[in-house]
Amino acid sequence: MFKYRLYPSGVQRNRLVAACIALKGAYNKLLEGSVAEYESTGKGKVSQFYFNTQLKKIPLDSKYVFSQSLQNVSKRLSDAYKAFFRRVKAGEKPGFPRFKSRVHSITYPQAGFKFTSDSRLQVSKIGRIPIVKHRELVGCVKTLTLKQNKIGQWFAVFSCEVETKKVKHKGKKIGIDVGLTHFATLSDGSKIENPRHLLKSEERLKLLHRRVSRKVKGSMNRRKAKYRLAKLELKVANQRQDFLHKLSHTLTQKYKTITLEDLNISNMVKNHCLAKHIQDAGWGMFARMCSYKAVTCGGTAEQVNPNGTSQTCNKCGTKVKMTLKDRVFTCPSCGEVCDRDENAARNILARGTVGLTGTTPVERRPLPSDSVPLASLLAETGTIRGILCSTN
Repeated sequence: MFKYRLYPSGVQRNRLVAACIALKGAYNKLLEGSVAEYESTGKGKVSQFYFNTQLKKIPLDSKYVFSQSLQNVSKRLSDAYKAFFRRVKAGEKPGFPRFKSRVHSITYPQAGFKFTSDSRLQVSKIGRIPIVKHRELVGCVKTLTLKQNKIGQWFAVFSCEVETKKVKHKGKKIGIDVGLTHFATLSDGSKIENPRHLLKSEERLKLLHRRVSRKVKGSMNRRKAKYRLAKLELKVANQRQDFLHKLSHTLTQKYKTITLEDLNISNMVKNHCLAKHIQDAGWGMFARMCSYKAVTCGGTAEQVNPNGTSQTCNKCGTKVKMTLKDRVFTCPSCGEVCDRDENAARNILARGTVGLTGTTPVERRPLPSDSVPLASLLAETGTIRGILCSTN
C-alpha cells in the first residue's frame, strides 16, 4: 500500500464530496431493496452480480462517480452480507449490515486514474488533483482508493502487487509481554516505556469536549469547535501510530522470531478502570505491525496462549498465585526471583519455542500478515470528517 497526500481545489473537494454522497445513496438503496425483498418473499439475494443489476434500476445523481466506483458499492454490500452470515455460522454477534450515514472513501478497482506529466493525479470525473508523490510506486498497481480523514484531508492509497524478496534473518528469538506500567517487557530483561499519548493530551481533550457541548447544534461555532477537537484527536492517533511503527520496525530488524501473547482485547476493555489505558496502548495494532514487518525482514511473528504466563516460574514451572499488585515473582520451589513481566516474557518465549519444535503441543498461532495502512484502523470516537468541505 502506498499512501500520498492530496491537495484538491475547492471545486475538486466539492466533486469528491458529491461522489461520496452518491455512493452512500447507492449503498443505502441497495440495502433497502434487499431487506424489502426478503420481507416480502422470504428469500434474498446478496451476491455482487445481483447488486450490480439492481444498481441500474436505481436513479442516482452519478455525475461525479466513475462507473467502476459505483459497482464497487455492490462489492462492499456483498462483503458485508458475507461477513454477517459468517458470524452467524460461527455463533458470534451477527452485526447485520447497517445504513450508512457517511461514506469517506472512493475506490477505483481497475481504471479511471493515472499520473500526468506535471506530477498530478488524473482521476475520472474529478480532475487533475495535486499530489505529494514523496516516493515512487513499486510493483503492479491494482486499485486506487481516495480517502478522507477526520479533519477533511484527502489521501490517495494505491494497492500494488509486489513480489516478496526472500531474506534470511540472522537475529535471535525474543518473547514480549505487553503491559500498562511499561508498554513492553522483553525476555532479555529490557523494558520499553509506555508513552501514554492520550493521557498527555487528556486535559486539553476534556476542555475541547466541553466547548463543543456548549455550542448550539447546527451553528458555525459548533463546527469550528468540533474541528479543533477532531484535529487534536487525530494528532494523538498519529503519535500512537508513529511510536508503534518505529518500535515494531526496530524489533523486527533485530529479532528473527517475535512471540507475543494472544490477548482477547475486546474482553479486556470491558473493565472500565483499564479500558482507556488499554486502548491508548494499542496492543492489537502493535501485533499487526510486527506480523507484516517480520515477513518483509525474513522473520516470523506468532502468538501464544497467555494463560498463566505471569504466575508460572520460567525455570521450574511452579505456579504461584499472585495479584495485580504483586510486581515481583518469587518461586518457592527453586528460589527464582525476577520481575513479574520479565518472568511472563520468558514463559511466552518458551511457549513459542516449544511450539516451533513440535515436541509439546502448545496453543500457538501465527499472526496474520496484514499490510493494510494502519491509518484506516485508527478509530477515535467523537470526531467528524469533512468539516472543511461542509463549510464551503
